[in-house]
Amino acid sequence: VQLQASGGGLMQPGGSLRLSCTASGIVFRTNAVGWYRQAPGKERELVAALAGGVTSYSYSANGRFTIAVDNAKNILYLQMDRLRPEDTAVYFCNLYNDNWHKFDSWGQGTQVTVSS
Repeated sequence: VQLQASGGGLMQPGGSLRLSCTASGIVFRTNAVGWYRQAPGKERELVAALAGGVTSYSYSANGRFTIAVDNAKNILYLQMDRLRPEDTAVYFCNLYNDNWHKFDSWGQGTQVTVSS
């Protein structure tokens, strides 16, 4: 399984970005998936998850981020609105389960920088 996140960049506070995740070897529609991020000096954290059609978000992301899958294209998205400087991090996509923090395979992430 190989996953690759893209779509990051530099954005001003209050702006929006949409991250995309493509994968080889898995079908997003039939797997629980998540978006994660890691800021400098901090541990990786779960931002959003989609499992069995149910979405869940971290406290920080709730109400601002939206996780979704384009089943026809097999692309996982993270729409990020009302970005804040504290959203600055490298964002990763991956499968999701309760032991996600034990995953040892993380694909290429995408840098999101929120700054004026």
